Amino acid sequence: MPYLLLTNFEAVMKLRKSHVFTLVLVVIAAVIHIYSNDSTRVENQYSVVFYPGFSRFLRYLFGWLPFSVGDVLYGGLIVWIIWKFKSGVKALYKKQVIRRQIVDKTAKAIRMLLVVYILFNLFWGINYNRQGIAEQLQLNTDKYSLEDLKTINGLLVDKTNKARQYLLEREDTYPSKTALFSKVSEAYREAAQVYPFLQYQPVSVKPSLFSWLGNYLGFTGYYNPFTGEAQVNTLVPKFLQPFTTCHEVAHQLGYAKEMEANFVAYLAAKTSTDTLLHYSVYLDLFMYSNRNLFNMDSTAAVQSRHRLSSAVQSDLQEWKRFNERYRNPVEPIFKWGYGLYLERNQQPRGVFSYDEVTAFVIAWYKKYGDI
Repeated sequence: MPYLLLTNFEAVMKLRKSHVFTLVLVVIAAVIHIYSNDSTRVENQYSVVFYPGFSRFLRYLFGWLPFSVGDVLYGGLIVWIIWKFKSGVKALYKKQVIRRQIVDKTAKAIRMLLVVYILFNLFWGINYNRQGIAEQLQLNTDKYSLEDLKTINGLLVDKTNKARQYLLEREDTYPSKTALFSKVSEAYREAAQVYPFLQYQPVSVKPSLFSWLGNYLGFTGYYNPFTGEAQVNTLVPKFLQPFTTCHEVAHQLGYAKEMEANFVAYLAAKTSTDTLLHYSVYLDLFMYSNRNLFNMDSTAAVQSRHRLSSAVQSDLQEWKRFNERYRNPVEPIFKWGYGLYLERNQQPRGVFSYDEVTAFVIAWYKKYGDI
């Protein structure tokens, strides 16, 4: 009898501790949510003061390793989830699971999700709520007209054609993965001389271990907020990789929103003297702006695309063939889920948020008269 009482007492105490732990996690998550509601506070305290030092710490911790620690962790997590799911289904089939176990496992899952939410935001995610690059550069990105779009499309066509022609004349070849990452690092080093907030040291850019999967799911790169590593899909067409790398580094520097990371990538590539970076970034920016133009004036958009040189058109055909080769039923579902994630993180246009970089480029052109 005393043993039974002791066992019940231990069970009750364990239950109370789990409840207290859950309550603490809920409070921390609520505090993070409330803190993030003030973009000025986030910008001046988290994004400018705390995050730069913390992100450098993560890059020092994992950047020197030749492989992506984050990808290994993701892979291990996927295997663990599959194993747990398989075990759960097997137990349900054999009716070895009682109601209390289901409740306990559900509570554990909720606590795990709360921990992930807290770490994600503390490590990086709060940056979604910052004022961002437009505020830092005093750019007015609120509105632009159809004429603005036509002008930017024309300028980007000229920039893209010029960069591609220069590469043809010099017979430049695309660099290795390591050389590409060094080029991007150098581009950010040069950009930091003009924009000190783009200081990028140490470097932590790596090929994705899931590049083959990215071909099917439609991603060219991603940032791991838990390890501070930027991963690039190195199996996509070569001319896409410089811009993607610049984009993922922008995420490392705390520019969480996709249109902002695109624009920071543009600033870094523009400041660089490397034409390979110029071509990649101007081509991507043209595609974004041309899509926006198509939504307002499809005829003008088609005319702009026809102005691209034959060499650029050839690259676009390669891009199209690549996408067709890996088209599958899962990709739209993945993009839909990713779009929901973006919408929940201050980007109401979902996957089309990338296109909003056009407003930044137009604002830049209006302020400085050049792109």
